Amino acid sequence: MDIKEELFRPILITKGRKTGREHKVMLRAVNHNGKIYFSRHRPDGDWFQNALANPLVKIQYNDNEFIGNAKLVTDKTLDEKISFLKYPGEERAKEKRVTIEVTLN
Repeated sequence: MDIKEELFRPILITKGRKTGREHKVMLRAVNHNGKIYFSRHRPDGDWFQNALANPLVKIQYNDNEFIGNAKLVTDKTLDEKISFLKYPGEERAKEKRVTIEVTLN
């Protein structure tokens, strides 16, 4: 089953980079061009650091679980696009963010 919504709130499950245990967090996500994006202001969050250290992640949404591979977005234009999709019409869409891209398996 595919995720149809462009903007949605799934649970992202990462593997703890220190503990090795599952770490769950509900986040606002963007579905764009067949990929799922998660972003934040700084790269210091546990989920963000975990996804970089252990790229195999899970996404739970609408009673479904999806498995994918995460990677850091290095394209600043794409970063900006994701922010505008994540915060449509909001001033914070203009803030600089760091973004993780998840390709579902």
